[in-house]
Amino acid sequence: MKKEAIIAIQNLLATPKKIAIIPHRSPDGDAMGSTLALYHFLLKLNHKAVVISPNEFPGFLAWLPGSESVLIYENDRENCTKILNEAELIFTLDFNALHRTGEMEQVLNKLSVPMIMIDHHQKPDTYATYTYSDTAIGSTCEMIYNFISFLDKKQLIDKTIATCIYTGITTDSGSFRFPSTTSTTHRIVAELIDLGIDNSEIHNLLFDDNSYNRLQLLGRALQNMKVFPEYKTSYTSLTQKELDEFHYEKGDTEGVVNYGLSIKGIHFAAIFIEHKDENIIKISFRSQGNFDVNQFARDYFNGGGHINAAGGKSYDSMKATLTKFEDLISKITI
Repeated sequence: MKKEAIIAIQNLLATPKKIAIIPHRSPDGDAMGSTLALYHFLLKLNHKAVVISPNEFPGFLAWLPGSESVLIYENDRENCTKILNEAELIFTLDFNALHRTGEMEQVLNKLSVPMIMIDHHQKPDTYATYTYSDTAIGSTCEMIYNFISFLDKKQLIDKTIATCIYTGITTDSGSFRFPSTTSTTHRIVAELIDLGIDNSEIHNLLFDDNSYNRLQLLGRALQNMKVFPEYKTSYTSLTQKELDEFHYEKGDTEGVVNYGLSIKGIHFAAIFIEHKDENIIKISFRSQGNFDVNQFARDYFNGGGHINAAGGKSYDSMKATLTKFEDLISKITI
């Protein structure tokens, strides 16, 4: 981050302000971890901070410290809009285009207060007053650690903030498996452990606290998996009927796409999930090696993300979407 921007932000934070912190729609562990870490940090600086999520976050993240204070825009549009209109500063975390906030975009586009973007996705938009963007860093939570360090406030990182940061690093790194995990990542994590976080318990809360229905849904997704060895590709799908059958809750399909990528010889995996209430097929893409799923998602499925992890969406039927995908993988080199 440029020195001039750091100084400007230090000046902005020098006096107490009303600050709104916003993750992307359908926030994951990195989005919630980074927003809550920043929330606790700003409270220590005597700011009146609030996290406003565009919609509900997954239940498996409800243990995060401060999660009970998060406001949900879809559940309380009037109050959240009032808070946004009264905010003196806006932080947007783990996304770089305002459309990622869904309906909140209309409110955010009308605001004239300074905005600070902290994000690690490719091709950021230019809406923010100050931008900290680095696609080489594996998680926004790691960037929050850096951001606090840039402000010369690292001594304020306590066990609570460290717990939130560790959560996002763990989830976005695939438990430290993904290529974006660096020696710097591990050094930061070592410092977080020294601050007293219970890394083993955090992992259990994130990955081992499964419901029976969630495991049954995973079983169905694995049954539905198709593998194309000649294209080094696999995909699975879940219809709305299947989600309903196993009493789907937000977050139940987190990480399912990685099972397809774990198959020997597979370099590209996808999961297609039908959401009738939004008339949309939500898609997650994962790859290993040099195949750029960010560009693939941008080119064909109204999405984007990282080189090896991206998301997209389709407004066609499930059958038409899968037919399109199969046709595409038969024509590209993976």
